[in-house]
Amino acid sequence: MRACIRTFLVAWTVVASWMMSGAGLAAENRPNILWIVIEDMSPHFACYGETAIETPHLDRLAGEGLLFRNAFTTGPVCSASRSALITGMYQTSIGAHHHRSGRGTEKIRLPEGIRIVPELFQQAGYYTCNGSWPGGRGAIGKTDYNFEWNTKCYDAADWSHRKEGQPFFAQIQLEGGKLRERANWKETVERELESPTDPQRAELPPYLPSDPVILEDWAAYLDAVRYTDLQVGQILARLTDEGILDQTVIFCFTDHGISHVRAKPFCYDAGLRVPLIVRGMGVDGGEERKDLVEHIDVAASSLGRAGIPVPPSMQGRDLFADPFVSRKYAHAARDRCDETVDHIRSVRTGQFKYIRNFEPERPYLQPNTYKDNKPIVQTMRRLHAAGQLDAYQALIMAESRPPEELYDLEADPHELNNLATNRAYLAKMIEFRGELATWISTTMDAGRVPESPFLYESDMKVYIDGIARRDPERAREIEKNIALMRARRR
Repeated sequence: MRACIRTFLVAWTVVASWMMSGAGLAAENRPNILWIVIEDMSPHFACYGETAIETPHLDRLAGEGLLFRNAFTTGPVCSASRSALITGMYQTSIGAHHHRSGRGTEKIRLPEGIRIVPELFQQAGYYTCNGSWPGGRGAIGKTDYNFEWNTKCYDAADWSHRKEGQPFFAQIQLEGGKLRERANWKETVERELESPTDPQRAELPPYLPSDPVILEDWAAYLDAVRYTDLQVGQILARLTDEGILDQTVIFCFTDHGISHVRAKPFCYDAGLRVPLIVRGMGVDGGEERKDLVEHIDVAASSLGRAGIPVPPSMQGRDLFADPFVSRKYAHAARDRCDETVDHIRSVRTGQFKYIRNFEPERPYLQPNTYKDNKPIVQTMRRLHAAGQLDAYQALIMAESRPPEELYDLEADPHELNNLATNRAYLAKMIEFRGELATWISTTMDAGRVPESPFLYESDMKVYIDGIARRDPERAREIEKNIALMRARRR
C-alpha cells in the first residue's frame, strides 16, 4: 500500500504540481468551499421526508442545490468518520479505524505522502479555517483525527481575516444530535424554538419501544434537528450579508447517524446513512441524485470544485467529475469504540446490505460506559429484563450475533429480517462475501490485524485519566470494562 502510494504521488507531483499553486483556476474564479459538519444526526430533515418537524433552511439549501438520497459514512462514530473525511480515505486504510486512538504515548501517523484536505487547499492559496457557530469565537473547531497532523494547516477558526479576494476553505462544526445532551437543553428550546416537539409526534423506528423515556429523547433529538436548521439559516444569512453566498460552494452533511441503541456506532443504516446537500457554483439547483455516495467523496469533490487536482491515492471520488463513474457498492467499518473492542464490516448496494460480524460471540450492547450511561440504553435494558420488548425491539439485546447479516432494504428498510441463512439468497451472499474480501484486500484494511495491546493500553490511560478528574465513579466503570476486554482478547 505504502509503495503504491509513493509511486502515485511521484507521478502526481510531476504532472500536476503547477496546479497546486492555484493555477488550475484563475484567482477570481476560485470559489470558496464551506463544509457544514453536523454531529450525530441522520437525515431527519423535511427535504428527506421527515414529517414531524419543519426544516425550512435546510429545505431551502436543498431547493437551491443538489440533494443526495443515498449518502453513507464509512465509519459510524465521530473520530473514525472524521479521520476518513479529512483525508478522503477509508479510516481502515490509514490505520485510524479505532475510535479515539493514537491519543496516548503510542501515536498513529499517516502513510507516507498522504496529506489532509486543508493542507492541499492551503498550498493552493486558500485561507483555511475550522470553527464552531456562531463564528468569531477564536478557537479551532472539532477535529477528532486519530492520527498526528499539522495544526498549522488551519489559519484560523473563521474566514474574517483572510486577504482581500482570497478564497477560503472553511468548516463550521455544529453539535447536531449532541445538543440534546446539554443540561440546559429544554431552556434553550423554549427560548430559541418557542415550544418543544410533542413526544407523541415522534415516529419511532419499529425496533424502538414507545416508552416515555424513548419518546421524550426522540422529541429532544428532533428539536436538535430544528435548532440545527436554525443555525444553517444563520450561516446562509451571514454569507448573504457578506455578498459571498453565490461565490461559495456549500457541502452540508453529518459525520454519522443518530446516537441511539441500534444506530451509532453500528453498521445499520441508522448509523451509516447521512444527509448530503451541495449548493453553489456549478451545481444545478433543485436536483436530486440517488447513486451510492460515500462521505469521503466530499474531500475529492471539494478539491474538484476548487480546481485542485485530486491525489491519485485518495479513495474518495469527485462527484462532479466528467465522466463520473458511480459506485456499485458502499463500504463501512466499525472497530473499537472507546474501551469496547469490536470488528464489523458492511457492504451495500442500492437494494441489499451485507454485514459481517467478526466477533459473533460478543453481545451487540457490550459494556460501554459512554452508551451505558444514556437513559435510552438503560431503558432498553430495563424493558428487556422485564420481558416487555417485542422480537424486533429485542434484536439489539441479543447476547451473541450471527456471523453474517443480509437485508433487502427495499422490503425491509429498518434491517429487521436477516436473510443470510435463506438459501434463496445464496447467490447474493456469495457476491457480497467476495466483494468484502476484495475490498479488505485492495484497500489494505488495517482491521485485519487485531489492535496492538500497546496502542489499546496507551489510549485507555488517556481515556481514564481524563474521566477520573471529573467523574471517578465513571472511571471505575471504564476500568471494569477494560478488564473484560482484556479477558476476551485472551
